[in-house]
Amino acid sequence: MDMIMNTLKNLIDQTAFANLVWGNYVMILVACIFLYLAIKKEYEPLLLVPIAFGMLLVNIYPPIMEEGGLLHYFFLLDEWSILPSLIFLGVGAMTDFGPLIANPKSFLLGAAAQFGIYSAYIMAILMGFNGKAAAAISIIGGADGPTSIFLAGKLGQTAYMGSIAVAAYSYMSLVPIIQPPIMRLLTTEKERKIKMEQLRPVSKLEKILFPIVVTIVVCMILPTTAPLVGMLMLGNLFRESGVVKQLTETASNALMYIVVILLGTSVGATTSAEAFLTKETLKIVALGLIAFAVGTATGVLFGKIMCKLTGGKVNPLIGSAGVSAVPMAARVSQKVGAEYDPTNFLLMHAMGPNVAGVIGTAVAAGTFMAIFGVK
Repeated sequence: MDMIMNTLKNLIDQTAFANLVWGNYVMILVACIFLYLAIKKEYEPLLLVPIAFGMLLVNIYPPIMEEGGLLHYFFLLDEWSILPSLIFLGVGAMTDFGPLIANPKSFLLGAAAQFGIYSAYIMAILMGFNGKAAAAISIIGGADGPTSIFLAGKLGQTAYMGSIAVAAYSYMSLVPIIQPPIMRLLTTEKERKIKMEQLRPVSKLEKILFPIVVTIVVCMILPTTAPLVGMLMLGNLFRESGVVKQLTETASNALMYIVVILLGTSVGATTSAEAFLTKETLKIVALGLIAFAVGTATGVLFGKIMCKLTGGKVNPLIGSAGVSAVPMAARVSQKVGAEYDPTNFLLMHAMGPNVAGVIGTAVAAGTFMAIFGVK
């Protein structure tokens, strides 16, 4: 009988119920909410499902993220900047840079939207974070999860990487909720109804030369951007060259989905209650939201300036796509514009600033790395 009782006691002691604290249950609830948003509301399910499930796993079985645990080794690929760089390879292979080439002024809208990053950097320092931590946190303003992870790893801010990554990916997923109110607040109905002229055709030669030229120019000025900008442009060169269709297909499909699984679950698994439910995490989440809102607002405001300077030829809504959440932010510009005029087609115009935002966020990360002497 004693043996049976001891066996039962050992089994009970090994259950999660006997080992979890209240914070774990809070995070399990948050994971379930994320799964609801991903599955029921379809808010970027490719990102939210693996992130939420990683969050669920680590709060039920914390050792899964300890050395020897499965997700620990996934997370090492984040720390080593391997997965973020491969994500950029896939994004480049999936994205048409033609709208940016056809309208180079889109670079200005992408640059304007990066103001959220630099404002968040200043606010983070004022809130007590050191310079490197502030830089890593500020990149959330670009709504770019891979770049946030990349910079946090390079600057040695692994203690904050989970909070930064979850905030960045959450805001990427919630772009359709966060951006529209800001866009409507800062524009008039007349501006939202502006129809833009069709973009000029872009030649195959231009599309091939663009990733090569951007790589040379950007990486010569900021060599630290090479892992991100280089992979982004390599993926796009695969796409536009037309001679490596197998590589394009692999980078934009099989490889991309494998990396998303590894990165998403490992990012979610950094949100154990002990590490995530802290005052610093709340500060990071708040700073990220402020940075993202400011980036959206400055993109729209600069779009209004361009609208005035061009005599009403630029719809300010496309400025919101200057954050680097590709292609969600561009889709939101299209959706808000279509609400006021169903015949208005802004998607391709918005893709210009959207692609510029990806490059701009990578450049911002490289700038911070250069400032702190990190290679």
